[in-house]
Amino acid sequence: MKRKGRAAAGAVTSPLIRKPIQRWFAVFLLPTFLCFCIGFLWPFIQGIFLSFHKFTTVSNTSFVGINNYLKAFKDEGFMHAFGFTALVAVTSLILINVLAFAVAFALTKQIRGSNLFRGVFFVPNLIGGIVLGYIWKTLINSVLPVSMSIQAEYGFWGLIVVLCWQQVGYMMIIYIAGLQAVPEDMLEAARIDGASGWKTLWHIILPNVMPSITICTFLSLTNGFKLYDQNLVLTNGAPMRRGIGMTEMLALNIANNFTTANQRGVAQAKAVLFFILVTALALIQLRLTRSKEVQQ
Repeated sequence: MKRKGRAAAGAVTSPLIRKPIQRWFAVFLLPTFLCFCIGFLWPFIQGIFLSFHKFTTVSNTSFVGINNYLKAFKDEGFMHAFGFTALVAVTSLILINVLAFAVAFALTKQIRGSNLFRGVFFVPNLIGGIVLGYIWKTLINSVLPVSMSIQAEYGFWGLIVVLCWQQVGYMMIIYIAGLQAVPEDMLEAARIDGASGWKTLWHIILPNVMPSITICTFLSLTNGFKLYDQNLVLTNGAPMRRGIGMTEMLALNIANNFTTANQRGVAQAKAVLFFILVTALALIQLRLTRSKEVQQ
């Protein structure tokens, strides 16, 4: 079997195979690159261009410079949405990762029916955000004494519950993969040395699971900031106070702003600022968590 594996690997790296691939790789890469340019790169560049213009359609624009950005920073609703989004993102980041790691840790202990539990926990991730939002809106409003659209605190925790219920199962799979990759000889050495379960978890398991923590932290942080569909269905930004949606997140604020014809340039400027914010936070988070990873 080993000889067959080596022969297959040698065949793949053979010059007879590699030369045609190197010669024609551009032909196979071109369709994907064109789709990337048409579906992402060009709209992104056009969006930055429009953020410096006042427009109703992409063909009817007038240059206003940084005026749209100044209006975005002066918009109290946008600044409140930023604070509320940050609160939701950080809270869900902590809860999702703690719960997902706890469930993954329990399901790697050879308990009976662990495979069934993995499937059950993962199923919510397969449900679309709009459908998920309507399901939980009905459930939560039937349990709470008042509607989430009346009490902002209930709307906040409703969003947290939905985010956790949808994403814990997905993050659990990533953590299970990380836990299964922890070197068994390290765990055996810890048991021989008489290390407690807490010390083993803190000094051996967590450092070796840091790559999974990096991925899950990145996904839960960016998903929390980009949340739109559940926010739209659960509260739609309500309740309103002084014209500001108390539970309106950044994505919903930008979408609502864009529906006003004379505010589309401002909404586009908000979208660019939103992109910069999420990108910066993601890069900072990746740098911080990757610095904690250990080389196995």
